[in-house]
Amino acid sequence: MSTMTTPEVAAETVDVAGSPVALRRRGSGEPLLFLHGAGFTGRWLRFHEALAAGAEVIAPEHIGFGGTPMQDWLHDIGDLVLHYDDLRATLDLDRFHLVGYSFGGWVAAAYATLFPDRLRSLTLITPIGLQVPGRPPFADLFAMTPKQLFDTLFNDPANIGEVMLDLSDPDVVVRVYEEQSTLARLVWNPRYDRKLPHRLRRVSCPALVLGAAADRLVPDEMSDRYAELIPGASTARIPGTGHAIIVEQPEATARAVLDFQAGAR
Repeated sequence: MSTMTTPEVAAETVDVAGSPVALRRRGSGEPLLFLHGAGFTGRWLRFHEALAAGAEVIAPEHIGFGGTPMQDWLHDIGDLVLHYDDLRATLDLDRFHLVGYSFGGWVAAAYATLFPDRLRSLTLITPIGLQVPGRPPFADLFAMTPKQLFDTLFNDPANIGEVMLDLSDPDVVVRVYEEQSTLARLVWNPRYDRKLPHRLRRVSCPALVLGAAADRLVPDEMSDRYAELIPGASTARIPGTGHAIIVEQPEATARAVLDFQAGAR
């Protein structure tokens, strides 16, 4: 189990082209924009803190997730990609490191194909978004109970308490429903991007794809497929992890990201 002490980092609200966005930031150094997955929102994780040891971490919450309210204009991944370039402009970021986890990896990859010159580096952690021949893009999390979902996400439950939800709290239940509804709106059909395989050739920055040791939510081949399609991308796997890699092994995963970014300089 991780022994890192994680501070409370309060969210601030930033106006991005007329939409309020909740984000947390901490650390110093080169800016690192972290795009979260379909959960683990509303808190500063041990993984965030480990990243902040070597970068200025900026961790916004997607439209319709956590403390960022849903917007009528959000219809697909492309809308979210353009939103994040608006966020970049709002924060006056020139070039930055982009890290995306799971669903956030899909968004980060799509961003890197449209705005390659903005990025110092790209890291995708157990990303979704591609089609693996003969395999579903990801297990049907929409049909899972909370227990089934956590059993699928985690291989090692040692750190599961960090992200365990209190489903007896009506506010938590509403937030989970809202986030699942937003995810369904963006990825219900198809659950991958038909255009992304061709577009990934446009990624021009150093790229790393981090996979799990044994991912039960997403095919393990997904990470390999991304690494094949992104020019010059490297790949690695963090031992002892499932899809919830950033919670199961936060320090090891963050260290892999920071070491890669240091080498990318």
